[in-house]
Amino acid sequence: MPAVDTNVLVRYVIQDDAKQLAAAKRVFQECIGQGLTLFVPVTVALELEWVLRSRFELSKDESVGVLSNLLSAAELTFESEQALDVALHLYRTSSADFADCLHVALASQAGELPLWTFDRRAGNVSGARRIAR
Repeated sequence: MPAVDTNVLVRYVIQDDAKQLAAAKRVFQECIGQGLTLFVPVTVALELEWVLRSRFELSKDESVGVLSNLLSAAELTFESEQALDVALHLYRTSSADFADCLHVALASQAGELPLWTFDRRAGNVSGARRIAR
């Protein structure tokens, strides 16, 4: 199964570069035509959220919406998809950033909780514990 990088998903979602969007769509269509899905590493999902928020200034709700839509896309298969779903839920309901929510979700998936942290916001996420300084 072929994989896809963050920049391809950004072009596909944001549609800010006509040539790259056309190329990304072509890759998607070729893979679908061959009965393949595109693999999205968990690190790509993490970077995608960061790029959407920092570079394109999407709100938290908008970036959650984009990731949720991509998770439900038939042409994409995500590494640690269940953990990504949990991370999106944690992110929606907490003040922690998406990366910290994903760290907690992956640790939980591995059965390795709590996730110890110095980060005040991350420490408030269910499954994390803040280390007193």
